[in-house]
Amino acid sequence: MGEDGTVTDNGRLVLAGAPIGQVGDASPRLRGALEAADVVAAEDTRRLRRLAGELGAEIRGRVVSYYDANEAGRAAELLQALQDGKTVLIITDAGMPGVSDPGYRLTRLAVEAGITVTSLPGPSAVTTALAVSGLPSDRFCFEGFLPRKPGERARRLDALAGEERTMVFFEAPHRLQAGLAAMAEALGADRPAAVCRELTKTYEEVRRGGLGELAEWAAKGVKGEITVVVAGHVPENLPPVVEDLVAEVARREETGVPRKQAIVDVAKAAGIPKRDLYDAVHRG
Repeated sequence: MGEDGTVTDNGRLVLAGAPIGQVGDASPRLRGALEAADVVAAEDTRRLRRLAGELGAEIRGRVVSYYDANEAGRAAELLQALQDGKTVLIITDAGMPGVSDPGYRLTRLAVEAGITVTSLPGPSAVTTALAVSGLPSDRFCFEGFLPRKPGERARRLDALAGEERTMVFFEAPHRLQAGLAAMAEALGADRPAAVCRELTKTYEEVRRGGLGELAEWAAKGVKGEITVVVAGHVPENLPPVVEDLVAEVARREETGVPRKQAIVDVAKAAGIPKRDLYDAVHRG
């Protein structure tokens, strides 16, 4: 990038959205972009070939693999191709590159190098699930995958207890029940949510209900690609006064409830992160 911040005359990086289920959802521009690219970096080259065949696209450029394990190393090679004036197209298995999929590292490097970065928009499980969830969509945040370890997952969810925006998560089917149960514990069993499975595919299913109810349903076993949408926290009139919450913890301790449990219970009822209440109790 020049000193004035202008983009230099190098190659072009194209972030191409891929169908999340139905091939007919592919952008009409995708076929031409696949044929025109000098380099196509694919999360799974076999899936790419299959998609190209279904679209009737003849890939003439070089095809390279670009997935989580080799993303950091491959980015330097692709950046060089961009600096040599090539058009590089990134495509992942489904959805948009960079959204819980490879793409962010090369995009950042390209921007820093003053290379043109553009997007070929396409389907996204995040916005599709949000749209069909029936939950507020005017303000939302994407949280990706929750941590696998229970302790880390609990801390992440505790930090989201007071989040007022609708939240969207990805989850693996074999971890869905544990994830929903942890959400119910941290956010409340009655918090409205929707589990969206196999979006746009033959066996698409959207299950709506409270987090506790959904966790019980998921215990029976769920298959497929999963996106979870959870309603944000709704404050009750005025936010609780911290001093009042500290006093409530002390009152519960007097009845024999252990301090740690009292903090957890009071924080959950008030809709605030338990760490904030823990700090307030121990400051007092």
